[in-house]
Amino acid sequence: MRIVPVSLGNRSYVIKIGDGLLSRLGAECARLKLGQRCAVITDSNVGKKYAAAALKSLAASGLEPVLISIPAGEKSKRIAVVEKCYDRLAAHRLERKSFIVALGGGVVGDLAGFVAATYLRGIPFVQVPTTLLAQVDSSVGGKTGVNLRAGKNLVGAFYQPQLVLCDLDTLQTLPEREYVSGLAEVIKYGIICDAVLFAQLERNLPKLLKRDVSVLRDVVARCCEIKADVVGQDETEGGLRAILNFGHTIGHAIENSSGYGRFLHGEAIAIGQVAAAKLSHKILSLPSGDVERVEKLLVRAGLPAKIKLNAAQRKKLFTAMKLDKKVSDGEVKFVLAEKIGKVVWGRKVSLPLIDEVLPQSGHGNPPK
Repeated sequence: MRIVPVSLGNRSYVIKIGDGLLSRLGAECARLKLGQRCAVITDSNVGKKYAAAALKSLAASGLEPVLISIPAGEKSKRIAVVEKCYDRLAAHRLERKSFIVALGGGVVGDLAGFVAATYLRGIPFVQVPTTLLAQVDSSVGGKTGVNLRAGKNLVGAFYQPQLVLCDLDTLQTLPEREYVSGLAEVIKYGIICDAVLFAQLERNLPKLLKRDVSVLRDVVARCCEIKADVVGQDETEGGLRAILNFGHTIGHAIENSSGYGRFLHGEAIAIGQVAAAKLSHKILSLPSGDVERVEKLLVRAGLPAKIKLNAAQRKKLFTAMKLDKKVSDGEVKFVLAEKIGKVVWGRKVSLPLIDEVLPQSGHGNPPK
């Protein structure tokens, strides 16, 4: 097992990474003394596979869990579903000395974390991410939230978990498309912070695609180390933490403008990363060879690199982009790369230049 600390003073916690960890969930929660009564929030897909094991582990440690299941998919990440969770928590008499377990991918983690942050003005929660994307990214750092029609994650809170438990065994049952989607965030860490990691991903991608546990353990741990270090320096995204958004300005706009769920998060972010690399070449002289390496690695991983948009779709995309959280004073701001392993944030980019790097044609549909 690998243990990665997230150092945030009295909000510090650890990320535990290994196989077979779900059976230890109850013991870990009992050790943290979070309370006796708890709720496991999961979705209709993950619940079928892992809810029974989670509930059994919690009950075996003397805890009193109740299961709350939401429909699977990005469309559940909305206020109406949050309200239903509140009602279930109240019906089961969860109190301030109770806690929530988020069992699932990024949607479940974001929503359950937001529920925990706001129910009774905040009760503890534990992240048990079951997708690659959630293990390396969304479960770490305390960003919680839900979507509005106007944009992604526009309602939320910074609220840290008490523990992140990454059971690598759960990755073995992920559908291929979901697993590959997570590789977009893995590749992002190499681009923004670690050229050595990026080169390792280029070499070890075949093993990673086969879900080799020894490779996965090291990769997930390294991604978590990078994110923990960034979050430890800038918890609420006042500066440095913005580097984690490489590719996300365009990526989030793609998710919003195409209708949540058509593109998986990682697919949209992959397209956004290629566009950001091309912008980096134009604005910061990122070597063309680095742009090619970024695009090639994403494509080798099975991710889309381009999107086909007609005039109406482009207009909708730019409207969504201007509503992104990273827009300031009406200017669209980007994270751009000087080279693989080093980025800068807060760079203003004109809409015509963004339009240039979004070609008129390309792979317009998400993978099947």
